[in-house]
Amino acid sequence: MTQPNGIHHIAIMSADIRKHVEFFSTVMGCPLVALFGMHGVPGGLHAFLRLEHGCYFSIVQLPAAAGIPIEIGRTHSGTGANACAPGALQHVAFAVSSETALLSMRDRIRSHGVNVVGPLNHGFCKSLYFAGPDHLTLEIALSVKTIDPAQWIDPATLAAAGISSEEAEGYKAPAPYTGRPNVAQPPYDPNKPHQAYPLDVYMAMLAKPDDVVGAQDAYSHPPVPP
Repeated sequence: MTQPNGIHHIAIMSADIRKHVEFFSTVMGCPLVALFGMHGVPGGLHAFLRLEHGCYFSIVQLPAAAGIPIEIGRTHSGTGANACAPGALQHVAFAVSSETALLSMRDRIRSHGVNVVGPLNHGFCKSLYFAGPDHLTLEIALSVKTIDPAQWIDPATLAAAGISSEEAEGYKAPAPYTGRPNVAQPPYDPNKPHQAYPLDVYMAMLAKPDDVVGAQDAYSHPPVPP
């Protein structure tokens, strides 16, 4: 099955990377494993903190971020119940594997003076809710049951989302990819999703063959030699 097998990392913007590293390391117990100049981005800093099961949490610091105001209800949700701009991060939920770990995380976070609400029982998971630096909305969740689509895909909510029952059946069982390998870069289509580079820069990026991009070796070595 051609599909992602997990989250490698989520990247959060910061104006002060130290503040975020301090929080996610000291308060939440995530080890800092990388901190380096962001590849190809002048003035950018990039940090990685390790989670269990081979995934990471990433912090990015860019000079321009300090001048962008945080607006609850626009750039940030502020709570798990609030709206923010489409495409923006509404909240991040970190996983734990036991009730003991869930309560231990609650106690750890509270011991640093950070308020935590929960656990709240959602049926298939139990969750803690709290805030991180720069008004991040954070959650820690414990899965208590496997999600059964027959019980958790609500027909009334499908209708509210504008999804037909036929479409839902397709979404529940996406077709496997059976096409050929090494598909060429498709022509630029303004109606498709695109990264927000200047158009001339973006078109030049898309024009580079994959093997040329893959052969670039400028960033493949760690900043500190072994």
